[in-house]
Amino acid sequence: MTGIPLLITFFLAIVLMIVAISKWKIHPFLSLMGTSLLLAIVVGLPLAKIPGIIGAGFSGTFASIGIVIILGALIGLILERTGAAIRLADVVIHCVGERHPQLAMMLMGWIVSIPVFCDSGFVILNPIRRAICRKIKGISPVGMAVALSGGLYTAHVFIPPTPGPIAAAGSLGIADNLAAVILVGIAASIPALLAVYLFSLYIAKKNIPVTESSEENDADERDYDELVKSFGQLPSAASSFAPIVVPILLMALGSIASMAGMQGAIATGIKFLGTPIIALTVGLLFAVYLLCVTGKMKDFYHVTDETMKTVGPILFITAAGGVLGKVITAAGFVEFMKANADFLASVGIFFPFLISAILKTAQGSSTVAITTTAGIMGMFSDSASMMTALGLNSEMAALLTVMAIGAGAMTVSHANDSYFWVVTNFTGMDPQDGYRTQTMMTLIVGIVSMIAIFLASLVLL
Repeated sequence: MTGIPLLITFFLAIVLMIVAISKWKIHPFLSLMGTSLLLAIVVGLPLAKIPGIIGAGFSGTFASIGIVIILGALIGLILERTGAAIRLADVVIHCVGERHPQLAMMLMGWIVSIPVFCDSGFVILNPIRRAICRKIKGISPVGMAVALSGGLYTAHVFIPPTPGPIAAAGSLGIADNLAAVILVGIAASIPALLAVYLFSLYIAKKNIPVTESSEENDADERDYDELVKSFGQLPSAASSFAPIVVPILLMALGSIASMAGMQGAIATGIKFLGTPIIALTVGLLFAVYLLCVTGKMKDFYHVTDETMKTVGPILFITAAGGVLGKVITAAGFVEFMKANADFLASVGIFFPFLISAILKTAQGSSTVAITTTAGIMGMFSDSASMMTALGLNSEMAALLTVMAIGAGAMTVSHANDSYFWVVTNFTGMDPQDGYRTQTMMTLIVGIVSMIAIFLASLVLL
């Protein structure tokens, strides 16, 4: 199958996958695998080769980023369970001050969500939000919730070691340069956070009711105090930041040593420590230290087991996305795209954004949107990948593509997204007001982020 029929078949396959996930409630892993198999058969791939294509797409993903995702998620859960996430939030409040509560709330969420899932991060930090609203008269609880939600979401889609960006980096072929992904993710966060902050100030002026009474606020303040006490003695700020900051520094040093062409035993050691797997392992050791100093070392096995249960579906969905990408490549779709390169050049980096945004809006999960889109795009160094067909065949293009996919995966959060219900329920908003706040915020921030990424591509590519 070639030409327009192939394009229509691909489009119908994506529609089938979305319907299977969002309407028929079939697990994304099965939806992706079933769609891949059906697509392979319909486009006429040799039946004898299909099992090998599926196996190669599946195993390739695990080989590139499986361990990194597990390590990153384990670090995040330890930070959550030891109270280190609370300590990080306290540091942000102290640095920013109570004069800018929404800015403090946003930055708090952004930092905490680098290792912690945004859903968990909102639950962890929501008592702090309510306590601040109680202490500072006249502040909007909705504006604070939007600031917190936006800060959490920005790091969630842009910055490793959150599993989505890690998976995207692996699928696009830049897993070995995770430090660059982190730095570009931080840069991409700046316009996104600015949009979040301005929208939170705007929405704070609106009279959006919440179901919080003064008695509930008193209870929330007590709940926050009890939450802090439940952790016992919180770890120090330095030990709380170490599991995040140390791996970033090690990966940055490793990248510098490689780019500078350094040789010798010391350079070899730096490069070794700078590889993502080793750097995150060092970060995990600092996280284990947190368990020791907080007297929770006995929970290490349980935390590890829970992490495996959490990241298992993510790993399998990511691998299934790699299978779909492999089938698309083998079907000749990329060759068709190359034959229409003039048109695609006008789409460029908007293509992964649109695919990711469609998947996000249709089925709700940002992680599924990121991993699936990245699997479709393929490695930037592969001449048969979608990245090459779009002219995104450099490492910088791959970095920006990860960000474009992340921006799409934020656009938009609505009723089929668990995070939408976490934000609305914990804030006390009804669904209609959730659309006015959470959904509108993610739409604005996603578009602003993509515009900023596009402008950066004009300069960097």
